[in-house]
Amino acid sequence: MDHDSVTTGRNNGGKTRHPVVVVVGGGVSGAGVAYHLVRTMGEQAPAIVVFEPRSELGRGLAYDTTDPAHRINVPAARMSLLPDRPEDFLEWIAREDAVADDPEAFRPDGNLFPRRQVFGSYIASALAPYVETGAVRHRRALVVDVCRDGLLWRIADSQGGQVFADFLVIATSHPSPSVPGALRVLEGHHRFVPDSTRIEALGHIRPNDRLLIIGNGLTAADIVASLARTGHRGQITSISRRGLRSRGHSPWPQDPFGDFEATPTHSATALLRSIRLAITEAEAAGLTWHAVIDQVRTHGRALWQKLPMSERCRIVRHIRPFWDVHRFRIAPQVEDVLEQAIAEGRMEVLAASVGKVHFEGGSIHVALRRRSGPSLQRCFDAVIVTTGPAHGGILDSQAWLSTMRAQSHLQLDPTGLGIACSERSEALDADGLPDATLLVSGPLARGTFGELMGLPQITEHAVFVASELSTKVTALRMPARN
Repeated sequence: MDHDSVTTGRNNGGKTRHPVVVVVGGGVSGAGVAYHLVRTMGEQAPAIVVFEPRSELGRGLAYDTTDPAHRINVPAARMSLLPDRPEDFLEWIAREDAVADDPEAFRPDGNLFPRRQVFGSYIASALAPYVETGAVRHRRALVVDVCRDGLLWRIADSQGGQVFADFLVIATSHPSPSVPGALRVLEGHHRFVPDSTRIEALGHIRPNDRLLIIGNGLTAADIVASLARTGHRGQITSISRRGLRSRGHSPWPQDPFGDFEATPTHSATALLRSIRLAITEAEAAGLTWHAVIDQVRTHGRALWQKLPMSERCRIVRHIRPFWDVHRFRIAPQVEDVLEQAIAEGRMEVLAASVGKVHFEGGSIHVALRRRSGPSLQRCFDAVIVTTGPAHGGILDSQAWLSTMRAQSHLQLDPTGLGIACSERSEALDADGLPDATLLVSGPLARGTFGELMGLPQITEHAVFVASELSTKVTALRMPARN
């Protein structure tokens, strides 16, 4: 597949077609679609081509890391490529003895939080048999151009190849964080890290460096854990506008709590009020807020889709930071590192933003504008940006996506969370009309489906997109009518 072109069969005199499905992005979102499409359709599956430059399908950005400090932040018992078999990952770990060299993966409460690389190996092993037989064709190249060619999509890649496809699935990663304007003066500085996801991004951070981390979410927590593992003992200041940091997991197992679908809410304010009331009721019943947030997550898609677009946008603007720190919890091993650093006075978490930045005496001088109180003047040796993906910049992040927007095939979702699509995950064109041949899988469809960042929801959505494709492929195979 390295340099071959793949073409589709065409309806010709009533003959049946052999459709081609192209998936751009081989992380869990894209690999999951390919896996479930083959698994569902068997010998009737179309030709499937997945564009992914990494050596294995299924790892993507999240699970390709080799850093031992990076762990899954959901218990292994809830991580599975098969939504109908939630313990599939656990069973694979047992078969492969995959955490034999990692005693820290086991927690006192019985939960297992292995390294993220282990989950990547699990997904890759599920896809490997299909890649070996050719049922799924792994194209190790980047997509450079996509355009219409009659009824088909023509996809050109960085290796000089091209594929003609009946159906195109966009399952790419979110774009890198955008650098706050005040920090652009640091661009080119060897200890300024605008994108911590890049390989060796932390390589220039020295053990005693005074460190400023912009952002308090999961990525910031991973960075603190990674640096602690390599011996960093310098002072760390982590800031975000509200001073919120990702929370930990429930201290004991709890079933989801609350009833959010019996009386649907149609405003962000009403939804927030009902969540707060449920937390109060949960606490009275001896539970914690974790049980309520888990229930909201379970019904996330239904709750989200009942809200008008204006209310979804309000949630993104005002409530999302609070949701994120409660919903996306850090692994216990990482939480232990953060708590120790804070207890020892080596780390502080502030509600602040970046003001004026300048160099003086070999240090980076930063004015921190606090949410309340006077600004602080601090000196740092290194600065790392972890503000999360620049969701609103997805259509500018790759040339082929920009081209598709310019050709009116794509538009940004009104919430700014990804690509606009229908409730069938079909991309909406410039006129707001769905394209039955162009689908969006994974977090980029979040604006329509709501909760699509956690692994359980990503795999469920991959199953949904694969089911939609199965229906479309079957219909396309029917003989053409005269």
